[in-house]
Amino acid sequence: MIAALLLHSLILSVGVFAQTAKPTADVYAAIRKEENENSKIMRTLHFLTDLYGPRLTGSPNHVNAAKWVAKEMTSWGFENAALEPWDFGHPGWVNERNTGLMLSPVQDTLTYEVLAWTPSTNGIVTADAVNIVIPQTPSEANPSVMHNPTQEQLTAYFESVKGKVNGKMVLVGKPAVIPITMEAPAKRMDDDTAKKRFDPNNPAPQGFGRGNPPAPVPGVLTNAQINEQLDKFLFDNKAAVRINDAAMDHGLVRAFNNRTFDITKVVPTVVMRNEDFGRIARLLADGTEVKLEFDIRNRLVPEGTTSYNVVAEIPGSDKKDEVVMLGGHLDSWHSATGATDNAIGCATMMEAARILKAIGVKPRRTIRVACWSGEEQGLLGSQAYVKRHMGTAENPGPEFGKFNGYFNIDSGTGRARGMSVFGPPETATVLRDALAPFSDLGFAGVISTKSRNLGGTDSTSFNQAGLPGIGVAQDPIEYFTTTWHTNLDTYERVIESDVKSSAIIIAAAVYTLAMDDNMLPRFKAADMPPLPAGR
Repeated sequence: MIAALLLHSLILSVGVFAQTAKPTADVYAAIRKEENENSKIMRTLHFLTDLYGPRLTGSPNHVNAAKWVAKEMTSWGFENAALEPWDFGHPGWVNERNTGLMLSPVQDTLTYEVLAWTPSTNGIVTADAVNIVIPQTPSEANPSVMHNPTQEQLTAYFESVKGKVNGKMVLVGKPAVIPITMEAPAKRMDDDTAKKRFDPNNPAPQGFGRGNPPAPVPGVLTNAQINEQLDKFLFDNKAAVRINDAAMDHGLVRAFNNRTFDITKVVPTVVMRNEDFGRIARLLADGTEVKLEFDIRNRLVPEGTTSYNVVAEIPGSDKKDEVVMLGGHLDSWHSATGATDNAIGCATMMEAARILKAIGVKPRRTIRVACWSGEEQGLLGSQAYVKRHMGTAENPGPEFGKFNGYFNIDSGTGRARGMSVFGPPETATVLRDALAPFSDLGFAGVISTKSRNLGGTDSTSFNQAGLPGIGVAQDPIEYFTTTWHTNLDTYERVIESDVKSSAIIIAAAVYTLAMDDNMLPRFKAADMPPLPAGR
């Protein structure tokens, strides 16, 4: 009996040691080995893009992708996989078919994407094209600066052209003139820039913040006000199709959504590549009649009013009620298969957690993976989750005090180069010290932020609540120039070696927060930055 008790005591002490040990070179070596030899990240990306893409919030594709993610993580040994519902408030929308042709003066196939939450055409529709251009006026202070019209000017313009749009294919605006790129933007962040950007002693860290919007001009309408009235004008005057210029080069198209989400308030609408839009506009300007044909078939998905976040866990041990989270958004826009934005983000975070499970890590804290929906419509899924589970610093919920950080990745295929964490400077120090051994993969460091502004990506939903959201900064590669929200956001644009590096770094970071004796430092109540005005 004594021998048995001694053996039990020895086993218990070894188990506790294994659970409380600090990150070691051996663990890091095992993380690298598992990812380099047994990676599943590209397989995950393949399913999320090739089989389930695109994954527009509220669509059947998104729901099916979410179910697959939950099933896949369960097969890896994760527990408590679930689809957590939240109220999207709008029906889902699916484009099932669209074709567009120029019939005369010559025949050609047009390249475009349909604007989400707009209606179908009434079968195959053929009509002449017209081009309307909302008037602008030069600024009195600076004639080279053009201002939007006043309400009086816009109303007068609509009155002057309302007889021209009935039953027509209406091109809106002048074709954008896109300068030829003589010097391509850098695809990698050079090491010196990365070091400066993530240097905590740099008084002005680079790359964060969006700057201030231009001051409104008294008396003139905003772009949103003009667009709302233009939609109503075209609807009331029975235009056949609205055609917007993509205003991008090399055939790129970004198509978002009708802001009202109400198909009864707009006409069928497409976003056409600049090259086709410009060609048609020039023909019309030269007095040549242009006849177009469209066949657009969309449908609403009533059950899409409820959307879902996907969560799954690796349960912790002695600190299992404390949680470390990592994730990305699973939803995408509909013009492509949503590879760099953001299937690869979800695949990377799933992979980071899978690595830890595969190498036998027994985390002290619970590790929870989340794949959000509704990010593209305004971080809606992650906001719903934080409100439900966490609350805010001002009104904390049941899990607020037990939360130990959320890692987020959402900037394409580029390898992880640094992180920004909400919290006092010592919060960044914990992660900076832990991830120093990964400088060979290009990781430059971690800085802290005090900003509780919401926007950009899902980590800011946690920041806004006063919790340590951790945004991962990446090499730009082709993200904002080429793939972000465009018709080229596909599997082919992902660099396998880069995303493997990111998975390794994030796995090490999650390991640190899951195993450390102490939780991440936080702002004390008296030091908590205030919420931005209006929040």
